[in-house]
Amino acid sequence: MNKIPISVILSVKNEALNLPSCLDKLKRFDQIVVVDSGSTDDTARIAKDMGAEVIQFQWDGKFPKKRNWALQNATLFHEWILFLDADEFVSEAFVSEVEHKITDPNFNGYTIQFQNYFMGKKLKYGYGFQKSALFKKSKGAYEKVDEDLWSHLDMEVHEHPIIEGNVGVIKSKVIHKDFKNLEHYIAKHNAYSTWEAQRYLQLKQSKNKQLSLNQKIKYGLLTTGLLPAVYFLGAYFFKLGFLDGKEGFYLARFKSHYFFQIQTKVHSLKNKQN
Repeated sequence: MNKIPISVILSVKNEALNLPSCLDKLKRFDQIVVVDSGSTDDTARIAKDMGAEVIQFQWDGKFPKKRNWALQNATLFHEWILFLDADEFVSEAFVSEVEHKITDPNFNGYTIQFQNYFMGKKLKYGYGFQKSALFKKSKGAYEKVDEDLWSHLDMEVHEHPIIEGNVGVIKSKVIHKDFKNLEHYIAKHNAYSTWEAQRYLQLKQSKNKQLSLNQKIKYGLLTTGLLPAVYFLGAYFFKLGFLDGKEGFYLARFKSHYFFQIQTKVHSLKNKQN
């Protein structure tokens, strides 16, 4: 079988639980590069044993962060790059669709949609999510955020890729299913909320802020203090999250609490500045 001419970049740290399932589904792609941030578990060994190339990344606190760094420094065989996390698992339908879509000369990138799992359950309702994680390396890169003095995240999490030209959509979904426990989920989002609070204050002080419509809505609601409640009502009732049972309720509550964390951390940081 001919391999699909795509370089897949997996950004990881301590992903021994998720990585085997992720890598096992990527066999049709020609190049797999695992960019590791000094894992202390068996992540690097698992990746090498399964045939992936492993590159170690140590962030110096400045631009670029992990994904842009990989674009600039890894030996990538192909023009098309697919960025995945270790808890994102492709399907055969997704791989086949991607193989076909990258031959279309009218597009330089594609948005990927995800099928979310939470606490082991497949969720059919609530807010879904997507990201533009497949693009030509000569036509895209992740946005640069001026965060040298305050960021503690070594990888682009909330930064969006800037892609020249048309961006299409892959209809087949990628499964998002983390095999780690709930404590990991909570700790991860606690770190993310700190970053978002810092970013919010930075944007408030910036005169040249370029925000998407979703960002304008999010930050506008954050300013009013209504974002946690609006998110919960939207996810659980308007988007029918209650039909997913307890897991649907738990996820809506955790996500609304995530926005509450951002809100309170913004208030705390403002007090420190005054």
